Amino acid sequence: MDDILDCPVLLTGNEHSRFLSKRYGYKEWMISRFLNFIPYPEKMLDYIHNSKNLHYYIRVNTLRTNPQELKRRLNEKGYHLSETILKEVFEIKNPGFGGIQIKDAGITIDHQITDDNNDNKVAVTAQRDNDLQSSKDNDPGSKQPSIGSTIEYLKGYYYIQDLSSCIAVEELDIHGESDLVVLDMAAAPGGKTTHIAQKLNNKGVIFACELNSRRLVSLLFNLSRCFVQNTIVLNINAEEISELELHFDRVLLDAPCTCEGVIMKDNSRKKSRNLVDLETCSNRQKKMIVSGFNVLKPNGLLIYCTCSFAPEENEMIIQHLLNNHKDAILEPLNYGMNGLTNFSQYQFDKKMAFTKRFYPHIHSTNGFFIAKIRKISN
Repeated sequence: MDDILDCPVLLTGNEHSRFLSKRYGYKEWMISRFLNFIPYPEKMLDYIHNSKNLHYYIRVNTLRTNPQELKRRLNEKGYHLSETILKEVFEIKNPGFGGIQIKDAGITIDHQITDDNNDNKVAVTAQRDNDLQSSKDNDPGSKQPSIGSTIEYLKGYYYIQDLSSCIAVEELDIHGESDLVVLDMAAAPGGKTTHIAQKLNNKGVIFACELNSRRLVSLLFNLSRCFVQNTIVLNINAEEISELELHFDRVLLDAPCTCEGVIMKDNSRKKSRNLVDLETCSNRQKKMIVSGFNVLKPNGLLIYCTCSFAPEENEMIIQHLLNNHKDAILEPLNYGMNGLTNFSQYQFDKKMAFTKRFYPHIHSTNGFFIAKIRKISN
């Protein structure tokens, strides 16, 4: 089945897909694909088109405070918080004047990925953690600061992070164990790394990989701001992690992707991506997931996630791993809609339904994908 992973699936458009692409400002090839695998695709397009449907979330940093105390403090500042399916995550109903805007949602990595067989180099766009930053207040008369400029934020009491990203860390099944060794393969700007640290209660050890030296600044800043003390930062290519001769109880791969799932917060992605980008990301994701699985201890757990809708970046990557590693098994997840068991003419492993997808118009989150993979012990 690996031959289907060599290139993206291009589906034939029609009058309807052409109409929707013009109406909502997308490239037609994206619309024709959405119509084939996204539930209620027109509802999603309409939902994304309306900026009033944006949802903002914060994750309480339990290394610094607790949900009750943070809620009290932010309520006193005039913020309206509502609970979510995760006890340490709140939705912010009024994030402050100017709202929240994407920061580092997708940046062009300034290092190059080189094919071993030629000198062709391609720049890859990365999306990690959907890290958000409050924009400047646009109402000089307001006394309420934006949610990213409060003293509580600066002191590391919370991290501005989408609910879907927090669920990915929740599925690592970390419950305060003191001796776990965890690998975060694509760590900057630090949302999931800091979340793992609080799950470990600053015990155990986290190896946080980041190849792009420019993004190390944000990673180190957030680790310091959030009082993380159990993390070793590595400025290396995570695809080469096996060279360190280390093995891990947990591996998190929030893979660099085309970021289709954050179009609602970055409209430029409606037209800034093409099939070459999709193929480039898919090829890199295959290498990264195999590298991460190879350094996983027997009975260890790997969480793979992206903020993309594309099956080539999601189910097809998991299928690639299953095809090449018979000791890899999928485990059920607690939240989201079942992953695809087929796409176009292709059929996936029947347990692919254990993977989960998140859609803005259904879950009020970014578009997201999560898979939970166990390495069985021989």
